[in-house]
Amino acid sequence: MVQSFIITGFLGVGKTTMLTNTVKEHFSDKKVAIVVNEFGDIGIDGDILSNVYSEVLEISEGCICCQLAEEFESGVIEIMNKYNPEIIFVETSGASEPFPIFLSMQNLGISVEGVICVVDSKNLNSYKDNSTAQYQIGGSNIIVLNKTDLVDDKELEAVKQDVIKIKEEFNIKNTMTGKTVFNSYVINSAERGIVNKEVFEGIYKIDEIIGLANDYKHDNHTTEDSITQKVAYLKEDIVFNDVDEILNNIPDSVYRVKGIVKVKDVANPLVINYSFGNVSFDELDAYEEPSIMIFIGESIDNDVIELCSKFEYLNMPQFRVGK
Repeated sequence: MVQSFIITGFLGVGKTTMLTNTVKEHFSDKKVAIVVNEFGDIGIDGDILSNVYSEVLEISEGCICCQLAEEFESGVIEIMNKYNPEIIFVETSGASEPFPIFLSMQNLGISVEGVICVVDSKNLNSYKDNSTAQYQIGGSNIIVLNKTDLVDDKELEAVKQDVIKIKEEFNIKNTMTGKTVFNSYVINSAERGIVNKEVFEGIYKIDEIIGLANDYKHDNHTTEDSITQKVAYLKEDIVFNDVDEILNNIPDSVYRVKGIVKVKDVANPLVINYSFGNVSFDELDAYEEPSIMIFIGESIDNDVIELCSKFEYLNMPQFRVGK
């Protein structure tokens, strides 16, 4: 199960610096691949990144999301086959919109954990009326206010309000149904190009989910920051529609759901990956542990308890104090 993040944002907002610093800070134990898109004949950003990471696929001479769509997908397949990464970061050109890349990654069967738009807190006023910048914000579900150390609290709040206004106006929607593609979004911040770790909370490999399913003594799996992770187990003899009904009722406070479930009407166990309203399923050959869902979000305790009350086949484990 390969996971990915798409990094978007206008020209000069600090995407490459943020990507370099953040991945070194939070993913030193992961096998990471970077896909870089840029204009021009000389791949400066690619040269920088190739000195930091094991593999970089550098695409020049155009825009990933339009002219180079075919080259982009074939290049990602090549880097997956050659390098077998756990996580792929795609840094888009500052002149492109992220949603076509989101669709390409899904077409390749890659889980998109988030579309991150980097905003220049110091200089947003100079480009906030640009249509590409507006659709970059509208097409993202994680917005990072970068360079916050260069503005004061009053200026930062004004930037945040501008971003919220743009997001609400340009929030990307399904053209067939009229519904928003991402049911929720978060606004985070970065200083000196390092994003808070909660943006990436809950990035589990399959064996980590299996470990949680078998770990009944771990009380709630709660992190020390504002992002909380709650574990719930599903009863046996459920069907796929039972799982689907839970996922269709995820509260806005829950950003991600990871899990592995066994259902009577599907032959193989299913790996669940829910991220900001989008869900995908992958089949496992074998799985003997209980069916499990891990809910990740901000202040989700009551919402997950309510969800378990609504669906009798979903239960949070009970722990004794001190266990």
